[in-house]
Amino acid sequence: MANVNKVILVGTLTRDPEVKYTPKGSAVAELGLAINRHYSTESGEKREEVTFVDVTLWGKTAELAGQYLTKGRQLYVEGRLQLDTWEDKQSGQKRSKLRVVGESMQFIGGKPGGSSSSDEGGGHHEKNYSSSRPAQQPARRPQPDQGHAPSSSGDFPPDDDDNIPF
Repeated sequence: MANVNKVILVGTLTRDPEVKYTPKGSAVAELGLAINRHYSTESGEKREEVTFVDVTLWGKTAELAGQYLTKGRQLYVEGRLQLDTWEDKQSGQKRSKLRVVGESMQFIGGKPGGSSSSDEGGGHHEKNYSSSRPAQQPARRPQPDQGHAPSSSGDFPPDDDDNIPF
């Protein structure tokens, strides 16, 4: 039987990424994401549920997160679940924590406080980074008047945070 361990998250950073280096020089970034869920109860009352998720990034992806991400920034992360287990030194009890090991990330929206005309794609502020391959610049989208079909690669519309397709 096949197994799948795949996580896709879009959320808001709850703190600035914390980047450290292993003794062999690999970068590791720890960050927290808040993912909001809006729903209505059976009585029609509007509710909001927030889930907090710890994410670990490695390598160049971790370095880029530390360099460009700050608390409050929107982030798209793809990765896998990992269960960490340890024994509490004070109580001796076994403890566990589920975390996401991010394998790629994409910045969503513009830089906080920045202008839309930057060297990050002429107003297109989504960057895709993966720990399994070198950082890539997003492909430039054809202009609508060039007669090209829209990209089917799952890209989000540029500069329109309110029009995310999920």
